[in-house]
Amino acid sequence: MKLKETIIILAVCLAIFGLFVLGYANSGSSAASVQGVPANAPASALAASSTFYDFGTISMRNGDVSRDFTFTNPANHDVTITQVETSCMCTSALLVEPDGSTKGPFGMPGMGGMNATDETIKAGVTRTLRVIFNPAAHGPAGVGSIDRFILLTDASGGALKFEIKAIVTP
Repeated sequence: MKLKETIIILAVCLAIFGLFVLGYANSGSSAASVQGVPANAPASALAASSTFYDFGTISMRNGDVSRDFTFTNPANHDVTITQVETSCMCTSALLVEPDGSTKGPFGMPGMGGMNATDETIKAGVTRTLRVIFNPAAHGPAGVGSIDRFILLTDASGGALKFEIKAIVTP
């Protein structure tokens, strides 16, 4: 009787250990997509001289902050942007048209905002991505360091990722 109980306990422990290993392996692949870029995503044909901006310390009381990023299509062919996504509902993005009008706002997938687009960037053309961060979106619990991502995905599946950081105070 003791041998049978020991084998059952050992089998249950191995099964639990296997579930932990499987869960850990899956968490690594989803962590890359949480930051906006799947681990195996190809690089976009689009390019930007700067993809990062740190707002420094900002206050919830002062409202939204924004940053304009420029990106270019250096290829000798047109590139179509199919998705514009942000990593959090506190962040939105606009594509600024050459005439100054905007397309969007684009936001976090699944949060009721717009993500799909069909924006063709002609060869050699530079455009603007306007990123807007709402420091009060998370309420009083949202103070501290933030790190958000904005992802432009083109028709080939290539991705260009932008990043903003800040320290949010009340």
